[in-house]
Amino acid sequence: MRNRILQSLGAALVGCCLLAGSPQTAAPDPPATKKKAKKKTKRPAAPPVSPAARVAAERKVEDYLAASEEKPFQQPGALVPFFEQLARLATAEEKTPVHIIQFGDSHTAADEWTGGLREQFRARFGDGGSGFSLPGHPFLGYRRFDARGGGSTGWVSEGLRAGAGDGWFGLGGISIDTRRAGQSVFLQAECDRLEIHFLQQPGGGRLALYDYDEFLDEIPTEGETAPGFVRYVTQPGPHRFQLKTLDARPVRLFGWVADKAAGVTYEALGINGAEAPLLLKWDETMLSAYLQRRAPALIVLSYGTNEASDPLWHRESYRDAFAKVVDRLRQGAPTATILVLGPADRWVRMRGRWQLVPGIDDVIAQQQSVCLALGCVYWDTRQRMGGTGSMREWQTAGLAQGDRVHFTAGGYRRLSTVLFSDLMQLLDAYKKVRPETSDQIAHDRPNQDR
Repeated sequence: MRNRILQSLGAALVGCCLLAGSPQTAAPDPPATKKKAKKKTKRPAAPPVSPAARVAAERKVEDYLAASEEKPFQQPGALVPFFEQLARLATAEEKTPVHIIQFGDSHTAADEWTGGLREQFRARFGDGGSGFSLPGHPFLGYRRFDARGGGSTGWVSEGLRAGAGDGWFGLGGISIDTRRAGQSVFLQAECDRLEIHFLQQPGGGRLALYDYDEFLDEIPTEGETAPGFVRYVTQPGPHRFQLKTLDARPVRLFGWVADKAAGVTYEALGINGAEAPLLLKWDETMLSAYLQRRAPALIVLSYGTNEASDPLWHRESYRDAFAKVVDRLRQGAPTATILVLGPADRWVRMRGRWQLVPGIDDVIAQQQSVCLALGCVYWDTRQRMGGTGSMREWQTAGLAQGDRVHFTAGGYRRLSTVLFSDLMQLLDAYKKVRPETSDQIAHDRPNQDR
């Protein structure tokens, strides 16, 4: 940890018009006001189910999965670059980490689905660390199973599902801000290198970095407005990093990156209530800069659940927006494979009766159209889980929650096993026909050097 590699990203200014609105001096904190606590909305509980009915539903779900296992992907050939990186991770002498980033809504934010995928990728290809995670506790329900974070109460979150603000939200679409001294965030994770993402801004405050109780460094955030980061090399193993503000000046944090030298990371960047066009509200220059730093092999987009019930949704505008999202991600990660996970089956309770949400059909159709046109891979979640209406059986089987929108922990883990199995079957097929040239070059190079 003694060797610090401090870098300040030499990106162009975000824009003169944006700079004009940047804070130059710290404003005094507004007087504290008491706010009424918001009543937490609870999802409806699933009705009681007899053991016999549950067993029958479990069998039906497995029948659904067996019936839909043939050709689960559309445009599967687009997975080849991702598969090549996984193959090299297993065979090359120099191991290059493989990063997977999943953007999505509450299905992603829960980290049950992504957590199951993360565990399976790590078991087969090695643990690359937790990768990127959001700082502090940016919203109720945010969690990562492979890293633990938190912070003091003096931070304000920006971005979130509305994307309100100046768009400087970093890689995850959420930032936390403070103008107070003594505010802190922490991260507990295993890694051998750490990166901190923040906004470099005029009048920016200073941060102190600790590992457990050991002071490591002082980080300035003042400068021309741009994506900022600092990177450190540390001893492999568990760490508890803490950042603490040192003065009453503006500080904006975007997240942590905790990596290891080799293996796979599966980074869950979900926002409750999000729709895919939300990414277009994030500053393009900043998003591209941080994507370039992560250099993901695979970008997963998991949206559509909220679009299906959005009264303002329009198929043509959505198709255009979804295509722009794909284009924007490719600007920052041109070599990444993009895998789109379609929305799951969804129901809504109206006038005391359950009804299917009809908008799912249109959302799937527009997503598939964009994927076909732009060469993305598509995994139809609804079709794979059993098709229209199948969420009812998943709920009866104890694999979906009472709202017939979200899955239970067991349901998300079952989906992760299905998706991982589908990917690995294709990977194994690719390895059988994979050109041997890359492996041969790796073996021949030492002889050529001699």
